[in-house]
Amino acid sequence: MLFPSFVFSAALLSFAGSAAGAQDAAKPNFPPRADASYEARVTRVSDGDTLWVKPLTGGKYRKLRIDGIDAPEICQDGGLASKEALAARLLEKVVVVRERRRDDYGRPLVKLQLGDEDVAGWLVSEGHAWSYHWRHSNGPYAEQEERARERRKGLFAQDRPEVPRDFRRRNGPCPWP
Repeated sequence: MLFPSFVFSAALLSFAGSAAGAQDAAKPNFPPRADASYEARVTRVSDGDTLWVKPLTGGKYRKLRIDGIDAPEICQDGGLASKEALAARLLEKVVVVRERRRDDYGRPLVKLQLGDEDVAGWLVSEGHAWSYHWRHSNGPYAEQEERARERRKGLFAQDRPEVPRDFRRRNGPCPWP
């Protein structure tokens, strides 16, 4: 029996759609675009620049990394203070999450807003993180870092605080708790 071409095409599209759906089901539950924006409740803080949120619209918990900053490793001087500052500021609060891209570990790199406040800018200005430096740029929070250094706040109370990249190079990753 011959099938009309539109019936065959519809069946093929249906099969392709279900196969794509199966592939999507295997992927983590992240927004579809890199520039996604949504509201979420902060449920856990892992360190000074990594946290978990639960979107208010439902779905799975999401592990996020704050974009534009580098906080000390948890086992590094200032690491625990950075984590505790972020937790005190955000835990159980609703934030606006704006995803920019993904890091090398697949985590969304995000900008976080708590009301009108840029969370990354606050962390740097309080001396709990560095503005993320790359190539010849002092990063997006260079002014906040400079003010924190001048006031010797947080990490910058030390004469020569070690950036996390150098700490990891010398010591490797922090051990699991």
